[in-house]
Amino acid sequence: MARRNVCMLALGAVLLLRIATVSRSKDLRGKEPQGALRIPSQFSEGERVNMKEALKGAIQIPTVSFSSEESNTTALAEFGEYIYKVFPTVFSTSFIQHEVVGGYSHLFIVQGSDPSLQPYMLLAHFDVVPAPAEGWEAILQALELLLIRNYIPQRSFFIALGHDEEVSGRNGAQKISTLLQARGVQLAFIVDEGSFILDGFIPNIKKPFAQIAVEEKGGINLMLQVNMTPGHSSAPPKETSIGILAAAISRLEQTPLPNMFGDGPLKTTLELLAHEFSFPTNIIMSNLWLSWPLVRRLMERNCITNPLVRTTTALTMFNAGIKVNVIPPVAQATVNFRIHPAQTVQEVLELVKNIVADDRVQLHVLSAFDPLPASPFDDQALGYQLLRRTIQSVFPEINIVAPGTCIGNTDSRHYMNLSNGIYRFNPLYLQPQGFSSIHGINEKISVQAYETQVKFIFELIQNADTDRVPVPHVHEL
Repeated sequence: MARRNVCMLALGAVLLLRIATVSRSKDLRGKEPQGALRIPSQFSEGERVNMKEALKGAIQIPTVSFSSEESNTTALAEFGEYIYKVFPTVFSTSFIQHEVVGGYSHLFIVQGSDPSLQPYMLLAHFDVVPAPAEGWEAILQALELLLIRNYIPQRSFFIALGHDEEVSGRNGAQKISTLLQARGVQLAFIVDEGSFILDGFIPNIKKPFAQIAVEEKGGINLMLQVNMTPGHSSAPPKETSIGILAAAISRLEQTPLPNMFGDGPLKTTLELLAHEFSFPTNIIMSNLWLSWPLVRRLMERNCITNPLVRTTTALTMFNAGIKVNVIPPVAQATVNFRIHPAQTVQEVLELVKNIVADDRVQLHVLSAFDPLPASPFDDQALGYQLLRRTIQSVFPEINIVAPGTCIGNTDSRHYMNLSNGIYRFNPLYLQPQGFSSIHGINEKISVQAYETQVKFIFELIQNADTDRVPVPHVHEL
């Protein structure tokens, strides 16, 4: 995911840990009562300055992942040294254990006072993608920061900071997951990035709403290759490798994969939002059992909502040609598919083969994984309801919290064996114009938004210290 989301959360959390542990005992002596007073999420001017300075230092470290085989290991190591320097108390507190996994990823184990409460995990990553040099303002977001002030958690939790999420997470998150599985760890829930408070994404909805991603798309990186006999451009063949491959790519782009709109989180979201529409759209959305054919067509016409209803096709790389007067022997293209949760890798590959419909075009799967199953989001889903409660506390102006689908890919897929409650949410407002800058030019975030992320984590950790599922707020129609 985007560089701007990951580092701010982590840095804020670690800073909060540092402030907290300075003023409290470093031992777990006794259990705080269930009714203990909450610590207000209010920070002094000095603390806010420290957060800003910690962030400024972090964003100057170029932790770029170019591929699963190529990353800036010097910068990754430097980042590890940086968090040791900026947050020394976190690393010296007796009930916080720190491990380096896979060479550069970081795992924090925060021991709570009540062993009867099942632990949870907060995920983040601190690697970023290469971006165009022109205009790029890399604002590194907080690395899933944890701040605990004058506070000993009742529920234990883990913080996993991966170093290669942008290029699959195999050396970071996957190794952390394997380590925890070997130790027999099972988690109540997991929180990662992946969704936002959405403002202006659905036409005719003026009020923003929060969406917690309860499922995640799968993915395929597919290389298409055409091999031809090389020759001189003065006597060209009827078709070249480039032409054949270009035609196949064009067919893929011009033939969208099936619209899969039906039951699931998207339907629930539209039903929750129904009363926000004016007449007659509110009636249409309230009766999807009847109007779903119309709604599915409307969803696919919007470039932002279209990825929610189908597997998307994106040509991301094209390589061919060695000299201006030589017919190239090989042409290659890489296509990235984001698989809708209602489909599988094999189903998508079969559809692609039928669309290409040319035996001269070879299909090579570079990597692939099926979509993650949906996590529960009913009234008894602890992780979902804790996030909902925290959203409504930090963002009191938000009346609707809805389940959704993460159209990107996160490290959370590597932790499926540790929990069946995996939720993705970033406490940030996102408008359509901001969506287009993710992984693009001038991607950035405000200091105020960063402070809000810290506030959110601060409250979420306290909210998690309960053995009861929070009662959902009933929206008044």
